Amino acid sequence: MLRKLLFGSSVRIIIFILAATGAGVTLLISLAPEAESREPPPRIPFAQTARVTAGSGPIPVYGSGTVRPSAEIDIAPQVGGRVVWVDPGFQSGGRVEAGRTLFRIEEADYLYRRQEAEANLASRRVAFLQEQEQATIAREQYELYAERQSAEGAPSEASPLTLREPQLEAARAALSRDEARLADANLALARTRVTAPFDGVVRSESVDVGQVVSPGQPVGRLFASHAVEVVVPLSDADAALIPGLWELRAGDGEGEVAVRVIAQYGEGSYAWEGYVDRVEASLDAQTRTVDVIVRVSDPFAAGVPAGTFSAVGGSPPLLVGKFVDVEIDGVSPEDYFRVPRAALQTGNEVWAVSEGDVVSIVPVQVLQRANDEVFVTGPLEGGQAVITGGIQFATEGMRVQTGTDPVR
Repeated sequence: MLRKLLFGSSVRIIIFILAATGAGVTLLISLAPEAESREPPPRIPFAQTARVTAGSGPIPVYGSGTVRPSAEIDIAPQVGGRVVWVDPGFQSGGRVEAGRTLFRIEEADYLYRRQEAEANLASRRVAFLQEQEQATIAREQYELYAERQSAEGAPSEASPLTLREPQLEAARAALSRDEARLADANLALARTRVTAPFDGVVRSESVDVGQVVSPGQPVGRLFASHAVEVVVPLSDADAALIPGLWELRAGDGEGEVAVRVIAQYGEGSYAWEGYVDRVEASLDAQTRTVDVIVRVSDPFAAGVPAGTFSAVGGSPPLLVGKFVDVEIDGVSPEDYFRVPRAALQTGNEVWAVSEGDVVSIVPVQVLQRANDEVFVTGPLEGGQAVITGGIQFATEGMRVQTGTDPVR
């Protein structure tokens, strides 16, 4: 009984202590000063920006292609025979001028043929003169006969044979034939000297003294050195930027659409001025591109350095077979802008940043895409800031922070 009384007293004491502690804590909380409430700071995203540049002049159309000759032919003799002389410059890589003799064929056979033709012609001229004289005599005799016949009655009409007209025409034809044979012999003799038809470069040759060649047998290859061509495949969108492209005719477009051809040699870049000569009339079946033909005059003139590098051994020529980049002068709109390529968003939009770092979504029309920039038209201004990175999406009127991306 006493144990129960002691246990009950202990429980009451513990409950009293807990109640007193709770009351004390409540009193302390009620007496503590109330904490100041603050709103969380706004979360404004950071955006990287760049400036819009107002465009002026032609919009460049970029492409590339391989240099090829504007003209290339096989060198072949028109007469056969033994080669007796070859020009030392007629070898691969050699430069030749128009009219220069490349090699000669033995002339003896053709000299004999010409002498024979000359002798036959001399004999034929005598025969023609004789027939001409006989025809004159025949006509005179007929006229005397006709006078006698007129006294007795109506004279009979003379036949062509009586006047020797067919014989005279045959003699004249034989004379013309022998004159042609002499001209042919002279032409064959002249063709024993094979000459260059234009200024060019020898790509290959396979002829030497003592070799017997046949008419039409190719013994070398020559390409023109006055001009080269570059076939530049372009998309239809890029081709549409070239002014008057479809009206150009081969050989008529010099200077109308300017082109800059750039070739890389070692560590240096070199440029040549050219022009758009013509365009192919069909699309490439595989690439679905339009082949624009660029022509460069005087390709063997030294190229102009296109960078800061200066060649120690001098500037090189524009070699056939070289892969080159081209910059074609496209159309010149009144108002267009150059913006960084990173600023162009999906759907052909640009996120412009106005005063107060407020975003406005500007639709644009893309005219040309270059490596690092895009040429567009739209409601932009020169020097205006556009977003190039830092955010994944934007809405009209949202605010952003601009400047240097802070270090994290």
